[in-house]
Amino acid sequence: MSLSPSLSDGKTSSSWLSRMRQRDPQAWRRLTELYGPLVYHWGRHHGLSAEDASDLTQEVFSAVAGAIERFLHSPEQGTFRGWLWTIARNKLRDHFRRETDREEAAGGTEAWLRLSSIPEIWSDESQDVTDLGELQRLFRRALDRVRCEFEDRTWQAFWLSTVEQQETDDIAKSLGLSANSVRQAKSRVLRRLRRELGDFS
Repeated sequence: MSLSPSLSDGKTSSSWLSRMRQRDPQAWRRLTELYGPLVYHWGRHHGLSAEDASDLTQEVFSAVAGAIERFLHSPEQGTFRGWLWTIARNKLRDHFRRETDREEAAGGTEAWLRLSSIPEIWSDESQDVTDLGELQRLFRRALDRVRCEFEDRTWQAFWLSTVEQQETDDIAKSLGLSANSVRQAKSRVLRRLRRELGDFS
């Protein structure tokens, strides 16, 4: 027995990221709800106050709004998260440079030390950039958004194989599916999740 196509195979095939080009307000809200907490985390991780981290988040998404079309036309740049981190990293440097200028005038060095602690090159996958717990929260937010697009057995097959890491044959037996259907379900959900996260890799 096989699964019927997921609900995501039709009208939702175009992700929120692709709709950003058209300045879709709903897509913009989806973007900020999905990635806003991550940008805020980056700010706090690098020593910003809660207020400054909130300001950073606004600055980053303002920059994203002005550059989103260039990213969409250049998927070879990699993951959206990696691109977003590049913008956030530059905004963090700008912040600490401003702080450095103010503190140097007063003889301080704390902002300079924080600025120099940000490496010139950081992989978007670096644990120094985003800790595992924060990544898990990001993926959970994405999963919550796409869950309603799949029928129950498709989702169960994905969940059991990917999250609980059960054997394909065991999942197929418990759900009354073929092993191939389980693999297809897993692939379909993961493909939709990558679109939701803006991951072109």
